Amino acid sequence: MSKKKKIQEIYPEVDYVSDYIFTYDNKPVSERDTPLKTSNNTKPLSKIDKELTHFLKVNNIESYKDVSYKDFLEDKMLMISAIKVGIPYSLFDLMQENIPLTENDWAEILDISTKSLQRYKISADHHFKSIHSEKIIEIAEVTKMGLDVFGSIEKLKLWLNTPNYALGQYLPIELLKDSYGKELVISELIHISYGILV
Repeated sequence: MSKKKKIQEIYPEVDYVSDYIFTYDNKPVSERDTPLKTSNNTKPLSKIDKELTHFLKVNNIESYKDVSYKDFLEDKMLMISAIKVGIPYSLFDLMQENIPLTENDWAEILDISTKSLQRYKISADHHFKSIHSEKIIEIAEVTKMGLDVFGSIEKLKLWLNTPNYALGQYLPIELLKDSYGKELVISELIHISYGILV
């Protein structure tokens, strides 16, 4: 049995097994990646998953496998690497489809004008600065958590735009402008998920 087949049997979830296997003396056997056959029950990648995987591979952040949007939001090291490089507008545009914020909300949270956002949209290769990329990913994290709790974008949007007693009568969306506010919002979502209502 070949080394690749042994690895594939031990780790069936691995998408690629590299032929770049080292012998005991640390000399590579070859330098070519071979994709493994995927099982029939794996979901095809969505548009956002494809864009995210492309962004990560182009920037040499994660080159050995396809990365789903969900997996990305659960991997802090991947998010840190993406923040350092800067989220491209093409990925941000797809992320917006899953996040219940308007263009005005984004402009306020990112502390940039709506005209700048529109200019970025026209630019083919615009990457957000690290500070903006971090905010984008933070909002994506809150949205993921909110969807887990409420089950739909509509319910999450309603909750974000309703004064919350536990958050000092602030709208949760108002608190998303800074990291401390984001942490309070996530904390409140966790409380709701455990049935702790104030």
